[in-house]
Amino acid sequence: MTAYRARLTEFDIRRLIKATDEDERASAAHKLCRSIDRIDLEDADREAAQKIIRVMANDSAELVRRALAVTLKSSDLVPHDVARLLAADVDSIALAIIGSSPVFTDDDLIEIVKAGSALRQVAVAARPRVSRDVADVLAADGCEQAVRTLASNDNADISESAMGRVIDRFGSAPEVVAALAYRQVLPLDITERLVALASEAVRHHLVMRHAVAPETAIRLSTFARERATVDLVDQAATTADVATFVSQLNARRALTGSLLLRALARGQMTLFEHGLAELASTPHERAWLMVHDAGPLGLKAIYDRAGLPPRLFMAFRAGVDTWRQLSAEGIDTTGEAFRERMLERFLTQRPNASRDDLAYLMERLDRPAETPLRLMAANAA
Repeated sequence: MTAYRARLTEFDIRRLIKATDEDERASAAHKLCRSIDRIDLEDADREAAQKIIRVMANDSAELVRRALAVTLKSSDLVPHDVARLLAADVDSIALAIIGSSPVFTDDDLIEIVKAGSALRQVAVAARPRVSRDVADVLAADGCEQAVRTLASNDNADISESAMGRVIDRFGSAPEVVAALAYRQVLPLDITERLVALASEAVRHHLVMRHAVAPETAIRLSTFARERATVDLVDQAATTADVATFVSQLNARRALTGSLLLRALARGQMTLFEHGLAELASTPHERAWLMVHDAGPLGLKAIYDRAGLPPRLFMAFRAGVDTWRQLSAEGIDTTGEAFRERMLERFLTQRPNASRDDLAYLMERLDRPAETPLRLMAANAA
């Protein structure tokens, strides 16, 4: 108690209680808190210190309460009721104590998260330790910034189900995906889900750091690209200005031989024609003639001029021939039924396409037909 009295002088306590100047009281509060935090206190001394802490917590001056919260934010000397009082104060006071105080229970922290303040959720997510129960609530109810902070915190105990919830809610947010991907430990199922969503750099980290085979990474990333391709191919069917649409694809370097082959196999002849015209810098009318009316060599000529891979030409030849056969049978070439039959007939010819293209087309064949309403919803998403 002697050492305690030496530091907590009666002068400092009087300054804290009686001084009318806020800066002076805040200075006294800071000095008292530092002294309290540095001393090993016996029970009687601890009780006396907590009385002083309560005086500071109820001071009308924000500067005093802030000095208390910041200086003793990591101390177990702060009474539980005082910690809760400070956590309900303004952000400049509350965030420090929420982010570090060891006296909060999980129920306290869950209550703070559910109250909905983004800054306070982030403070909880960044704590030196976050329990599984608190992490579950953050994953389910936290804002994006709080969830990203939680995922970045390797001292947070995040269950596999909570990680799944994070991906469900923020799988389209690259920063959240990256934060989760760089955790020290990831379950296999979570790793594979992240591989499908992550950027190339993060995907490389996942493959090298966690238990996922490179083949799995390649397969999942390929499927992600294919899903984007499906959107492009099906979007073309509802686009009024196909020429502009194709020009935009080319500007984005998305007008590839693979995309055109997949479009052709889906019966999207107009997209195929305009794609060849765009790549060959040829008017659409001339490209149409070379595909349909220029004899057996016309398609080869426009194909070569478009700079498409020679190894894929026979697959394109099979696609054009299939389209002609079905057209000759009098089937409406503009409907979904035609596109499905075109795809089935094309695949039965065993075209000389790449394994990735065939895998994509087989997967597309297994999917139910997309209705215009579903396509609009997918594009809106």
